[in-house]
Amino acid sequence: MSQVRSQVRTLTAPAAPRARMAPPAARRPRPALRPAAVALAPAVLTLRARAVGDPPREQHVADESTTYQIAHRDLPEIVRLLGEADVAHGLYYLLMHAVFALWDGGLLALRLPSVLAMATAAAGVGLLGHRLAGPRAGLAAGLVFPLAPAVQRYAQEGRSYALVCAAVIAATHLLLSAVARPRRRTWTAYAAVAALACLLHEFAVLAVLAHGVALHRARVPAALGWAWGRAAAVVAVVLSPLVIVSQQQAALVGWISRPGLPDLLGFGALALIGLGCARAPLPSRGPLPLRAVALPLLLVPPATLLAVSYVHPLYVDRYVLYAYVGLALLLGAALERLARTRRVVAGGLAVLSVAALLPYSVQLRTPQSRIDDPLAAARTVRELTRPGDGVLFLPARRREPIMSSPGDFRGLRELALARHAIPSGTLHGIELPAPSIRARMLTAGRIVTVNDPPGQPLDDTPQERMKRAVLTRYFHRCAVRDVTGMRIVLYARPGRC
Repeated sequence: MSQVRSQVRTLTAPAAPRARMAPPAARRPRPALRPAAVALAPAVLTLRARAVGDPPREQHVADESTTYQIAHRDLPEIVRLLGEADVAHGLYYLLMHAVFALWDGGLLALRLPSVLAMATAAAGVGLLGHRLAGPRAGLAAGLVFPLAPAVQRYAQEGRSYALVCAAVIAATHLLLSAVARPRRRTWTAYAAVAALACLLHEFAVLAVLAHGVALHRARVPAALGWAWGRAAAVVAVVLSPLVIVSQQQAALVGWISRPGLPDLLGFGALALIGLGCARAPLPSRGPLPLRAVALPLLLVPPATLLAVSYVHPLYVDRYVLYAYVGLALLLGAALERLARTRRVVAGGLAVLSVAALLPYSVQLRTPQSRIDDPLAAARTVRELTRPGDGVLFLPARRREPIMSSPGDFRGLRELALARHAIPSGTLHGIELPAPSIRARMLTAGRIVTVNDPPGQPLDDTPQERMKRAVLTRYFHRCAVRDVTGMRIVLYARPGRC
């Protein structure tokens, strides 16, 4: 009986609870990128390009030569020069004068501000993308920006364009802050930084115009539009003296020709890429839509300068280098979206892009990549000449070789120079009147000339016309040597080649 009871208890006892199966582990969200990482990675990539030492330290382009020579003048001499020439770069020359006063480190000191400014610009692009489309889009934009060939080039040249990029990006950040939280001090800071960018190079004013277009596209309240208008008016007032003086020096950019097919194709290709990215459903989370900010930065400055240049030629792509900020933002947001949907495709595109740009990046660090090479021209002059020969610069602004390397011209007679650059307060010195140049040329048996490369328009001054006429009538061409960005020609009287 007891045995039966025990069996009944066993059968009626509650069953032991079964071990519950753990639910499948939920995917952990990917850790968010911190703003510091979004800024640091592009800056490190830019610095890793080792732009400071490339191209070789003994080589520089003519514009760098001009920066180096002017920055080493005394402060009164710089101020005197700016009243006559190159006032558009005046603030940059004063900055570089201060750099060399603190540390005269040669070409390393000349290029270091550009490298640091472009690294700062790359970090700023990353943070712009972070604010407008999220951290991963920002990181992608910041990494795309320093890969652009033009950005790589001007990150390693001693000119103002990298600093202008950094200032335009800082002004764009301040614009976003002013839209998100309108305050007088934020708009004041925006006007100050935008004015600084314009004083570094007056065509940065086109970025301010692009900001106005961005606000219009975003349909911001009228109060914000008026606030931007007041800030833009302050920038215009600050910039107006520079514009007035630079217009009086317009002959200095007479070498710029009307936009040709390469200019249009170059701008058109970048515009098509940007417009293609903008058509995709891009992420947007900032105070302004990403498209509204990026497209005007990409399109408005170069398109405006191109249009103006058909009336008054002024278009050079480096003058609006900051347009690449807009392209980087659009590409970064498009790549981030593609990575979320088709990660393999996005990775493949990134690898292909880097592989396509690698040959250019390598070539950029060779002497052949430079647009001109004053030191190579000076060496060629030394090889072609002997003491007592005459030397001419056609046009006179081609004096960079003798100013960069006067030793290579030792023993030669300058046939056109009346006063040197520093005593005359000019960029390249002052030449004699045309009749005096003719008289001096006729005393020479051999003359070496430093010329523009073939295809450049000829300067139409009395001095330049006289040089060409005397050489054509009284001299024979003996030797022609092409160096990067210049042509060296040796002339002699008949029978003396």
